[in-house]
Amino acid sequence: MSEVLAADGLTKRFGALLASDGVSIDVRAGEIHAVIGPNGAGKSTLIAQISGALAPDAGTVRLNGADVTRWSVARRAKAGLARTFQVSALALEATAEENVMLGALGRDGGLRHRTARNAALRDAARAALDRVGLAARGTPASDLSHGQRRQLEVAVALAQRPRLFLMDEPMAGLGAEGTRRLTPLLDGLRAEAPILLVEHDMDAVFALADRITVLVAGRAIATGTPSAIRADADVRAAYLGDG
Repeated sequence: MSEVLAADGLTKRFGALLASDGVSIDVRAGEIHAVIGPNGAGKSTLIAQISGALAPDAGTVRLNGADVTRWSVARRAKAGLARTFQVSALALEATAEENVMLGALGRDGGLRHRTARNAALRDAARAALDRVGLAARGTPASDLSHGQRRQLEVAVALAQRPRLFLMDEPMAGLGAEGTRRLTPLLDGLRAEAPILLVEHDMDAVFALADRITVLVAGRAIATGTPSAIRADADVRAAYLGDG
């Protein structure tokens, strides 16, 4: 499979703390590649460097073969990198439909006041909402449940016509039932674009991932299939445990 994302040797220091220690990771077409590790492992720093929110001290990020290491967040989004966040980044005063339209306009450089007159954009927003199973188009995001907001965040990402999804703990706070609903949705998204998934819910990770990279203390200590990661003694000692 061809590489959609290739990050090589990403290094980031914050004073004496080496938050990313030469991390390399790739995401291939059609796959879900999960990143796991204990708190403080450097997962958020890695995601920030890939998304463009944080410039690495060393290393490169390539998206569909293009070197995007010095590109802004907005330029990477226009190139097809769609991100969802651990903490919701929705416009809570806007409706679900407006949020999705805003997401699409953000990629195209548009403005909110254009949305009401753009039937094609509205149709695309409704298609994305239907895709994630969210029928509450006219409901303000502030009135949606936590699980519905997660669905909406995925719809916003879909509306950006992504080449790569970058998902930061989409299961956070959902509970067992919410995770059960979201897992098959994420599984189906690989047909739209591959996913780099950061997640603490190990049941979801092992159900979804084609490959897993384990970060510990800023370093990638292992990358492999779920079965290989489960059997890795270093991973079990550092994160998964022996039980």
